[in-house]
Amino acid sequence: MHIRKNQATLTADEKRRFVAALLELKRTGRYDAFVTTHNAFIMGDTDGGDRVGHRSPSFLPWHRRFLLEFEAALRSVDPTVALPYWDWTADRTSRSSLWAPDFLGGTGRARDGQVVDGPFARSGDRWPITVRVDGRDYLRRDLGASGRPLPTRAEVDSVLAMETYDTAPWNSASDGFRNHLEGWRGVNLHNRVHVWVGGQMATGVSPNDPVFWLHHAFVDKLWADWQARHPASPYLPAAGTANVVDLHDTMRPWNDVTPADMLDHTRHYTFDTAA
Repeated sequence: MHIRKNQATLTADEKRRFVAALLELKRTGRYDAFVTTHNAFIMGDTDGGDRVGHRSPSFLPWHRRFLLEFEAALRSVDPTVALPYWDWTADRTSRSSLWAPDFLGGTGRARDGQVVDGPFARSGDRWPITVRVDGRDYLRRDLGASGRPLPTRAEVDSVLAMETYDTAPWNSASDGFRNHLEGWRGVNLHNRVHVWVGGQMATGVSPNDPVFWLHHAFVDKLWADWQARHPASPYLPAAGTANVVDLHDTMRPWNDVTPADMLDHTRHYTFDTAA
């Protein structure tokens, strides 16, 4: 059992170890396999067809398993590493500590979005973008350029207050907690953060930016917080629903895990704090 911590509380050594594990996965090619998987699902998940990782009830359990797989890869490099989370309701600007040169590096330069500082800058030749949507082979960001600020704590609390996990039609038009957290309706939480970061984070190859993992670790924490607030509210739908993953259906690409298997995160990790 390990603890996922707020990135703002990490020690210098914890940051160094996390970055080193990321760079090692990149060097060996294991990192890019995760980018490829995510892009395949985000491109294949559609409102009117089969959907697994996005626009669907299984958005949260799918990403929980995805993060577990990635965390296991990190820990195979360094067993002391756990995924940190980025609380974007608190660390809300491009001057926040996670964007410092000793951690993730900052925003991209004006002319092309290229990240030029930190361990993932092109100049270090340690973070080539090989799974990409265009010809640019460097990490890009444009922090805050979307014009809409990061979600506030009040906005998060308004979504955590929703009692129903999901509703028909079980896609981006659905009402309920999952879709408001995913960001297709309402105050727009998860999706808005991707757009705020910009660069690759605003595309299907978003895991090219290491902040993807910190962002989704916080989304995962918000799901855990919601579960704690609404213990009588189940994952929906339960069974017999076309084109989506019901409670006991297996999820691709693993085919050995169901949403039911992912409901209790404490089997795998805990968080440093709970809402």
